[in-house]
Amino acid sequence: MNKVITITRQYGSGGREIGRKLAEAYDIPFYDNEIIARAAKETGFAEAAFERAEDKATNSLLYSIAMGMNVFSNQDAGMSALSLDDRIFLAQSNVIRKVAEEGPCVIVGRCADYILKDRSDVINLFIGASVDSRIQRSIEIDMLPENRAAEIVLKKDKSRGNYYKYHSGERWDNVFNYDMALRSDRCGIDGTVECIRAYLDRM
Repeated sequence: MNKVITITRQYGSGGREIGRKLAEAYDIPFYDNEIIARAAKETGFAEAAFERAEDKATNSLLYSIAMGMNVFSNQDAGMSALSLDDRIFLAQSNVIRKVAEEGPCVIVGRCADYILKDRSDVINLFIGASVDSRIQRSIEIDMLPENRAAEIVLKKDKSRGNYYKYHSGERWDNVFNYDMALRSDRCGIDGTVECIRAYLDRM
């Protein structure tokens, strides 16, 4: 398998586990939190700053709308004009481009599909599932409290959508932006991995 695979996923859909299993099946590197660790090491920013960036995207998006601008609207001002969160995104983007240059791999989240959109060797996947199944999985796997699980799942989805929209200008759940979109609750995690492998192996 000679492709870079990006996975965009709804919270609780099992996208991270699916990505890891794909990477193991093809014996290629898997990048999720590894992107954060590498970007933090290269920039000197704390890993916690990268981890919080997605959750803070709502505020960044609302601010940019209110100001009638986006992060790239004044590039002449240079990096010094960017917020810390925007500099973090650019640092993370550089790491994503570097790992893609190093060879086939699986990259989960972080707008990787958008960042690598000009590469011809990238396959972009979207993993979703019903809200009920994602709530239940989040309770069982992530140990979310039952009385707040639904609220947290929907809030995470909103944060991811805002983060993607702010940095790419696109809707993250627009399936036409992806080569393949699947519901992991239809055939389970392993079944979804098998479906993806069948697609990749026919290419």
